[in-house]
Amino acid sequence: MSAQQPLSGIKVLDFTQVMLGPCATQMLGDYGADVIKVERVGQGDLSRWSLPDDPGGAQNPIFCAMNRNKRSIALDLKSPAGLEVVHRLAAQADVVVNNFRAGVMERMGLGYEALSRINPRIIFAFGTGFGTEGPYSHKGGQDILAQAMTGLMARKCAPEEPTLIYPTALADYSAGMHLVQGVLLALLQRERTGHGQMVSVSLYDSVLAMQMQEAAMWRMRGQDFSWGGMPYTGVFDTTDGAVVVVGAFKANPLREICLALGLDDLSEDPRFRTFTLAQSNRAELHALLRARFAEGSTAHWIERLEGRDLLCSPVRSLPEALECPQTAVNGMLLDAEGAEGPLGLLGSPVHLSGDAFALRHLPPHLGEDGEAILREHGYDADAVATLKRDGVLA
Repeated sequence: MSAQQPLSGIKVLDFTQVMLGPCATQMLGDYGADVIKVERVGQGDLSRWSLPDDPGGAQNPIFCAMNRNKRSIALDLKSPAGLEVVHRLAAQADVVVNNFRAGVMERMGLGYEALSRINPRIIFAFGTGFGTEGPYSHKGGQDILAQAMTGLMARKCAPEEPTLIYPTALADYSAGMHLVQGVLLALLQRERTGHGQMVSVSLYDSVLAMQMQEAAMWRMRGQDFSWGGMPYTGVFDTTDGAVVVVGAFKANPLREICLALGLDDLSEDPRFRTFTLAQSNRAELHALLRARFAEGSTAHWIERLEGRDLLCSPVRSLPEALECPQTAVNGMLLDAEGAEGPLGLLGSPVHLSGDAFALRHLPPHLGEDGEAILREHGYDADAVATLKRDGVLA
């Protein structure tokens, strides 16, 4: 790792919780930013306790997954003294991040207008569920709601499939990464202008943006489009698992699939002779392919399909993917020893040639860095003791 990470010297005041915000600020911390996580006295980030964790303790995996390379200070933000602490921290910060509902920071006296008076260079970054204006701006944001309201949940590979919740929080993660992009753009612009600005993203916009190809097809052609619903693409059970095949980027994908499977060329069948016909008769086509795949093992069919240069893969569980040598080679496994036992986390997906990612700080216990943070910002021992005595600092 290089001695100077890309964001070394950047101070981030982090009010975020759950996922959208924390995964964004963790990315900033991973690459050198000093991230100060401001949490509520006695509760902290909802991810510390809102989901069941057996055997429990401070190292809830859900919290740990998104809060390394941060320091925690626990404050009573409803008290004037707590608000004064935040103002002093903001005076030296480069970025303030939150993912509360629109207007919450403003009601606490911590909105962009208030903080920019203290520090004109401040970048005020936030993520909401649906944006700051419009009919849903008041609505609480949540990943599953964003899936439902953007059309993503209604998308299917076949009409007969049930409507399901996508089990991974893709709305939170994509919005979090968009927030990182916005912060970096604002930092670059500040180098030119000397001034900060507001940066905002929403779950709603991020999930819509994720569907850019589908949206363009609908708006320009009035047609539905689904990579997963393509006629030559599907998931097929084998004798010991399942195989996914992507029948695309070939002059005649169906012919190649049939050659790999040892079937008669179904692209000559009147039902499947063209892409449009195959799409209309996808259920019949897949029934024929399923019957053949069920006769062999996953490894057997992968070898045959790859022999025809077809895009294919075994369908793995997450534990299988984590155990794959490729995962380790890519540096995606991060192991550390926490105060209550081992931590098994994922590394960063962004790889710089200078090996910029580093684990500098374990996921913090609630308020564990508060006193050190205050001393760095000019509070002496007596002032810290007074804040603790008055319940402002945990």
